Amino acid sequence: MATKTFVLNFFMFSCILLTFKLSTAQMVPAVFVFGDSLVDVGNNNYLPLSLAKANFPHNGIDFPTKKATGRFSNGKNAADFLAEKVGLPTSPPYLSLSSKNASTFMTGVSFASGGAGIFNGTDQTLAQSMPLTQQVGDYELVYGELLQKLGSSAAQNLLSKSLFALVIGSNDIFGYSNSSDPNKSSPQEYVDLMILSLKQLIKKIYDDGGRKFFVSGVGPIGCTPSRRMKSKTGACNEEINSMVVMYNQRLKSLLQELNSQLKGVSYSYFDSYAMFENIIQKPATYGFTEVKAACCGLGTLKANVPCLPIATYCTNRKDHAFWDLFHPTEATARILVDTLFDGPSQYTFPMNVRKLVTV
Repeated sequence: MATKTFVLNFFMFSCILLTFKLSTAQMVPAVFVFGDSLVDVGNNNYLPLSLAKANFPHNGIDFPTKKATGRFSNGKNAADFLAEKVGLPTSPPYLSLSSKNASTFMTGVSFASGGAGIFNGTDQTLAQSMPLTQQVGDYELVYGELLQKLGSSAAQNLLSKSLFALVIGSNDIFGYSNSSDPNKSSPQEYVDLMILSLKQLIKKIYDDGGRKFFVSGVGPIGCTPSRRMKSKTGACNEEINSMVVMYNQRLKSLLQELNSQLKGVSYSYFDSYAMFENIIQKPATYGFTEVKAACCGLGTLKANVPCLPIATYCTNRKDHAFWDLFHPTEATARILVDTLFDGPSQYTFPMNVRKLVTV
């Protein structure tokens, strides 16, 4: 009898201990993701007209299921790794939810969409995506459901402790650089309008409960295989990169401004430009041997043809910084998230994400 009692007590203690470990591992109640293909985990699968899809081979070759999921990657992307860091499952694609009610939103949801931009229309060559205005609009519906289900106090408590991640801006700058309109605005005017539009959208999220914001700057997209292959020497497009630097500087100023204006806001800005530039300049430090060419594609730097089923792909994917003509490999995404989560002030300002979720 004593033995049975001991076994029962030990079992109960083990369950309590396991529950404690699980609860302490979860650092935030939910993660809400806004952005583009860098963090899209499958929303575009549900957009029938979109050409910006990755739900076919060779994408997903290193994903746990070994199948394409809609991630523009050979495996997991930054959204997956960020969720892992805070002890949560990856936030599901909003469009994948057959039942859009509060119970499906309790640990977060992803609105990110390949081809999306701060502006509407960045997806013109891709036929269809969910621009940031639509993503924030969908979040407002989520907020309404949470209010109705939980009540104002409980909903605000949940959201004030949740993480709101924004990874966007690349497609807007690509769109500007691709435009041949002789009457288009100057780079400075365009960037200023990007910042103004983003400010209004972040304030909408704030009005609907968002308090902890992770915001990524745009990386050196002039160094993607898609842009290098246009150069005879394979050099980066410095005109695009200079515009990115201009945007990132304005973005940092915007976040500082909002932090002083909006009560209760805290944020972490990730200098993805500096971090990715460091990877490009010192690839061996990060375990890479190839930082110019894509792993999957065809043609010059494997960037003339995207990562379609007809394309070829490298076998040494951990050696490559880029998976396709635009997107990083799983290995690169892991390094970026490790840095934004625990990195020094050199790359994260005014704090890293680990600190952000504990303040």
